[in-house]
Amino acid sequence: MFDLATQTVVILGAAAFAAGFVDSIAGGGGLITIPALLLAGFSPVEALGTNKLQGMFGSGSATIHYAAKGHVDLRRQFPSALLALAGSALGALLATFVPGDLLRALLPVLLIAIALFFALKPNMGDVDRARRLSPFLFGLILVPIVGFYDGLFGPGAGSFYMLAFVTLAGYGVLKATAHTKLLNFASNIGGFIVFAAAGVVYWKIGLMMGVAQFLGARVGASLAIRNGAKLIKPLLVVVCLALAVKLLADPANPLRTLIGV
Repeated sequence: MFDLATQTVVILGAAAFAAGFVDSIAGGGGLITIPALLLAGFSPVEALGTNKLQGMFGSGSATIHYAAKGHVDLRRQFPSALLALAGSALGALLATFVPGDLLRALLPVLLIAIALFFALKPNMGDVDRARRLSPFLFGLILVPIVGFYDGLFGPGAGSFYMLAFVTLAGYGVLKATAHTKLLNFASNIGGFIVFAAAGVVYWKIGLMMGVAQFLGARVGASLAIRNGAKLIKPLLVVVCLALAVKLLADPANPLRTLIGV
């Protein structure tokens, strides 16, 4: 590992606070922290591993705050959290064997579709609606699939959880956000365990960023609880579009080749 200048450490801490704030409301915190870690000189795998460590603090902070306010029942959702953890761990294990080109090509399109759904869907508020999938099937099928994706690739996992909770579980936007943070927390743990075992986690920086993430997530979750869908929906749309643009801007994205850019 390497020593980082004080200025760089401060920048990483600020990035983590901002990521915790945004992630606790709309997801997409990795859009801020992973580029910051890469710019600080971390290798891609070190950036991913360290990001999982600090991300646990943010998603954990948001989960605790949402649960304390009664927006998620931790005991009832514990089996789903375990499935998210297991799916993420499996995805992280397979990350070095499964080609990521198809995911990199499809993800911007999916994120834009999710942004349009939340932007254009009328009457989407904080009131629960009729569910299309039973809680048992939702937890057994959807949760580990998104968890697997989070361990395998990562970006946009929170958006996929949100979309699933709103469209299939019938949750209102605030309730969906609270449950998304719990499953994000669990999948962060699953991925972190694998990356830590592989020895690619930079502990000092990860823990420092984790403290900043915890504080940022606390502030963000408090605002989300006070403002509900009025804040969550627009921020979710912005985060999805920003992540899609970032992925499309990557010269290595195979979709650029397909469309001739």
